[in-house]
Amino acid sequence: MGYKFNPSSGDQFLFIRIVYIFALNMYSLQEEIQQSYGNIDIYLFDQLLKGTYQDCRSILEAGCGSGRNLVYFLRQNMEVFGVDADPEAIAEVIRLASSLSNSVPIDHFFVSPVEQLPFDNEQFDLIISSAVLHFAKNLEHFEAMLNSMWRVLKPGGYFFCRLASDIGIESAVQFIGNGRYILPDQSERFLVNQEMLLRFTKKLGGTLHEPIKTTNVQNLRSMTTWCVRK
Repeated sequence: MGYKFNPSSGDQFLFIRIVYIFALNMYSLQEEIQQSYGNIDIYLFDQLLKGTYQDCRSILEAGCGSGRNLVYFLRQNMEVFGVDADPEAIAEVIRLASSLSNSVPIDHFFVSPVEQLPFDNEQFDLIISSAVLHFAKNLEHFEAMLNSMWRVLKPGGYFFCRLASDIGIESAVQFIGNGRYILPDQSERFLVNQEMLLRFTKKLGGTLHEPIKTTNVQNLRSMTTWCVRK
């Protein structure tokens, strides 16, 4: 006969101890992950867990904001660069870099538009573009930003992109011109679709190293992950 839990015996105290220890360990794990990776984009985190970027040493986040996606790379003492059009965001990411790594010069972070990246051709192993391209003013602006990032990516390098799309919410968005739409959440974005992303992948001469994936947020907006190798 198997063992049966008896809540009236000392088993109850043992059970409470086990639950407490489990919860404590989970909290410690959560703290460790938070410290190592920061508030990283979950789909970028997925690529790190898969080991996709394990050989990448030079990293650029184009439109880095305050640097939430750069914590892991800074802690690994990689060659990390960031650009953003907002001077306050660059000041914040410089403070972040200084607190996490002694090997990253502050002149690796620039106030610059994505379409005019101040770097040499084929300089980076990995380029991150998270929630940036959907702020394009029109198709020409979108392509200018995309081509600028592709120019500075090394052959064999990886382009990780998260951007808004109309995938799964096609009938719920309102076209207002120049490739821009009003979404159900009332935000205004430049939207792509799967056909566009496949066309741009081919035009760039890249290959998808992951299938195109889209998250539908309660039919209010859709965010698509586009992972391309040069």
